[in-house]
Amino acid sequence: MVATVVWGTGNVGRAAIRAVAAHPALKLAAVLVRDPGKAGRDAGELAGLDHELGVAATLDVDAVLATAPRAVVYAASGDIRPDDALADVLRAVRVGAVVVTPSLYALYDQRNAPPETRSKVLAAVAEGGGSLFVSGVDPGWGNDVLPALISGLGSTIDAIRCQEIFDYTTYDQEDSVRYLVGMGQPMDYEPPMLAPTVPAMVWGGQVRLIARALGVELDDIRESVDRRPLEHGVRTAAMGEFAAGTQGAVRFEVQGIVGGDPLIVIEHVTRIHPSCAPDWPAPPGGEGAHRVIVEGRPRIEVTVEATDEDGNRSAGGNATAAGRLVNAIDWLVAAEPGLYDGLDVPLRPATGRLGRRQR
Repeated sequence: MVATVVWGTGNVGRAAIRAVAAHPALKLAAVLVRDPGKAGRDAGELAGLDHELGVAATLDVDAVLATAPRAVVYAASGDIRPDDALADVLRAVRVGAVVVTPSLYALYDQRNAPPETRSKVLAAVAEGGGSLFVSGVDPGWGNDVLPALISGLGSTIDAIRCQEIFDYTTYDQEDSVRYLVGMGQPMDYEPPMLAPTVPAMVWGGQVRLIARALGVELDDIRESVDRRPLEHGVRTAAMGEFAAGTQGAVRFEVQGIVGGDPLIVIEHVTRIHPSCAPDWPAPPGGEGAHRVIVEGRPRIEVTVEATDEDGNRSAGGNATAAGRLVNAIDWLVAAEPGLYDGLDVPLRPATGRLGRRQR
């Protein structure tokens, strides 16, 4: 059994606890939290399970890392604290842990990561013998291993488009929705996640991964952003009111240019109410989906809808991100220490878990 720590109990961390507890090769060894109000509470309670797991959450990072855990799921956010998140991850790698995380955007495409960042990780690997795998859902499996897999079903490929289409009021992180993405803000507000170069920084690595899988050279990576205001004020169940005239929908693309044309595209269509931008693509179920479209012969379209935590689509997406990471741990433990990406680490069947119910 691989002793595994879950570091953080937010959207991804809750799902990671459940995934570790369900995995036949892993043992939940500790849960790290930052909120003193969570310290001492059982991991099963924090994960939304109806039973205890016998592991009490702790604030003591030093004590947990002193036990030299074999694996760490780092689920603390790196959106507004990338340097701190990297420092945390490097600490775990230096004690010999296999670390999996969605929190370090610069390392999704680890081969093209900033040299100073990459060199720090490789130094930590050399020092402690640990490993690092950065992935998630989008960025993550929705625009690396899935499009690569689906492309193998065609005879000719003209273009690949990966879409995330979501109602963001299902996302349990209101500050990110309102201030990082800008929903409900005046149209002259500049959301940090939509600032020039930021979409390409976050999702450009995924475009490069698809290009690598297909064996093509990119001429360039470009981005485009479109925002729409709400025509009418709306009240949402989870996040309250959004006023007329404020931002109600966002659509952006990160485009991989091949031969002068955008042939690899990662697109996000995000709303806080379906009445906003009704002419833009909509998810089939109304709340959220990830889609891969392979234009070619044949034309192939695959849509993935995941639900968790009482049918919530954002929670379902977070659970697939946690699943991709947690299910890679035993493979990484058997592999050589190193720095890995979504094309290096295979997506494998859930061996030994059919029929294992978890509440």
